[in-house]
Amino acid sequence: MKLQCVFAMVMGASMGFGNSAYSADAASDSMADTQQAALHKAIDTCASCHGINGRSVAPTFPNLAGQAAPYMEAQPHAFKDQSCADPDAQAYMWGMASQLSDPMISELANYFATQPAAEGKPGNAALIAQGKHLFEEGVPARQIPPCASCHGAHAQGMATFPRLAGQHAPYLLKQLLVIQSALRTAPAMHGVVKDLSRQQMQAVVTYLESI
Repeated sequence: MKLQCVFAMVMGASMGFGNSAYSADAASDSMADTQQAALHKAIDTCASCHGINGRSVAPTFPNLAGQAAPYMEAQPHAFKDQSCADPDAQAYMWGMASQLSDPMISELANYFATQPAAEGKPGNAALIAQGKHLFEEGVPARQIPPCASCHGAHAQGMATFPRLAGQHAPYLLKQLLVIQSALRTAPAMHGVVKDLSRQQMQAVVTYLESI
């Protein structure tokens, strides 16, 4: 009789542990489902401006697809702490980024980093040639370094320096102008572009959009 009681107690305990494990697994699955649902909602929200899978069709909004993950992670944090303060950031991104948790920012960065980047577009051949030279060589006589030294030989981006290849020329030109005028705080870039003419900027961004 005692043996039967012990056996029943062991079986009951085993079933209890099994139920606890099942509950923990179910809770974990539920949390994962919630996170995935939130991620998909965030991606859909991003798509309204930045296009499906981060390839924007509107030159006002940058392509996100193919951006380096460290850069993609750094930007929303700069919007959240409002250190990225150009007019468009204030109008569009400060409010959007304030709703994102740190894990969600990491998930979004990894998602967009793995999407195929936008393809280049043809443009003015003379401007593209001039822009290519400026991107690769800079202007040594005026101590302006080549863009490639930070953004990569093929403008593919490196670490927290963004991918520029295939980016919309109007968007890139706007960013260069707000950096040059110090409306956007970017000390390293301000030192590079402060002495560039608008025509030189146009040449560089036309080249970048083409590759």
